Amino acid sequence: MPYATTDDGVRLYFEETGTGEPVIFVHEFAGDLRSHEPQMRYFGKRYRAIAYNARGFPPSDVPENVASYSQGRAADDILAVLDHIKAPKAHIVGLSMGGFATLHFGIRHHSRALSLCIGGCGYGAEPDKREIFRAEADVIAGSLRKDGMAAFAERYAYGPTRVQYENKDPRGHAEFKKMLAEHSNIGSANTQQGVQKERPSLYTLVEEMKRITVPTLVITGDEDWPCLLPGILMKQNIPSAALSVIPNSGHAINIEEPEEYNRIVGDFLAQVESGRWPQRDPRAVSSSITGMKN
Repeated sequence: MPYATTDDGVRLYFEETGTGEPVIFVHEFAGDLRSHEPQMRYFGKRYRAIAYNARGFPPSDVPENVASYSQGRAADDILAVLDHIKAPKAHIVGLSMGGFATLHFGIRHHSRALSLCIGGCGYGAEPDKREIFRAEADVIAGSLRKDGMAAFAERYAYGPTRVQYENKDPRGHAEFKKMLAEHSNIGSANTQQGVQKERPSLYTLVEEMKRITVPTLVITGDEDWPCLLPGILMKQNIPSAALSVIPNSGHAINIEEPEEYNRIVGDFLAQVESGRWPQRDPRAVSSSITGMKN
């Protein structure tokens, strides 16, 4: 089995297909590399498509200490995969937990990114929601340690931004829930407490966002409520960012609406590869609403 090894000795399992510029897919908390199968099949026809399991998600290693999990390590783990495949740069495409990791990769390792696609990014980011989110992370971790993955999956798969998927595609949603139940409860609990709970609010990263010049796409579902305002925040502050919203969609947009997601991301990558992705025109940033202010 192919593994990349991080600087702290954690082995990350990955799979790849296709040739060309590398595209690294970074999964969400409730998924793993299997969640990106629709993207691996689609983008593997045009790119070197790579998906890996985050630390704590077997067959990647599951460190037992919560201290081995953090937002910084999640971003650096992308770099470990990139270094392992011996590519100078890659397009980085992440969802949710993977979207946060993608943003932080852009902040920490911008010179190694061809582009950033930040999907479903925003849970717990709003200042008035932060302490609620942190408390829920502890509740989730406690439930995982006490009751295990199967019981957790039965509840988590029907959250307010997951029911959209069940309503559209009951068979796909059932597969999602089944795969979630197969995760490590220890790895998932540690991820909640080390990565999710402790990551900084996006609203404290505005200055770092302003320094990102790598082509960036922010993408979310319009019923992914915790990600809507943070998505606008990233659009406003990343000078190379576009914002795309998929209608009538919840959180897991890459599997809920795979054709639309692949089309949008594919168009983004094509524009980047052709050198046509723009930086924001400074004239578009004004305190005037119409441009006619005295």
